[in-house]
Amino acid sequence: MPSYLDQMFSLAGRTALVTGGSSGIGRAMAAALAGAGAEVTLLARTESALETAAADIRAAGGDAQWVAADCGDAASLLAAAETAERQLGGQVDILVNAAGVNLRPPLGQLTPEDWAQTMAVNLTAPFLLGQRFGPAMAERGFGRIVNIGSQQQHSAFGNSGGYGAAKAGLAGLTRSQAEAWSSHGVTANTVVPGFVLTPLTAEVAADPVRVAALAARSMAGRNAVPADFAGIAVFLASGASAYVTGQALCVDGGFSVH
Repeated sequence: MPSYLDQMFSLAGRTALVTGGSSGIGRAMAAALAGAGAEVTLLARTESALETAAADIRAAGGDAQWVAADCGDAASLLAAAETAERQLGGQVDILVNAAGVNLRPPLGQLTPEDWAQTMAVNLTAPFLLGQRFGPAMAERGFGRIVNIGSQQQHSAFGNSGGYGAAKAGLAGLTRSQAEAWSSHGVTANTVVPGFVLTPLTAEVAADPVRVAALAARSMAGRNAVPADFAGIAVFLASGASAYVTGQALCVDGGFSVH
């Protein structure tokens, strides 16, 4: 008989597609889902990084494959989604939208091209993948959509520009996805990090004074690392979170309330 924790949190028999799965928060979440028993496909742009991430998951005993695509190119993304679905035996139970692009010049210098790329990766890609997999999840009676948001979806700082607008839109998309499909067993939630030391934040992390100030702003007294998002990934993907939907869950060491 499965243990109580297995009944609550095991992902055995589930499948997951994780965009941005080759680095940062996406990679940590993918490893956590695989560690809990899910079969995982990683989706990102760089084949070498994807192969390394998938190999690390397999070395730890997990089941991981990968497919390369540019999340800012709708045709490339949807073709990769079909490939991922085939890799995962014909269905995706868990969708994690962690891929992101961080173009944040001062707003007056933000070009239409910057805006379009920011929206395409951070907002349109999660919409397209939700449309691709959400209805099928609802038809099967189980699904999990996890979108990675930002403090800038509700607070403007650090040249929020198009990035803040895209992440605010993503929070709204999450609520719409929850409204559309939660009555059919599909949950949709946004995870809102604080400041996380990842390749996406390398420019900020190069300034030790700013990094220290960000750490001091959190109640935990430190900045986040990708491993801090393993637990929330398993919780939101599992049966334990069946009644949690449409929410923005801050995993930020108290950053947002300090």
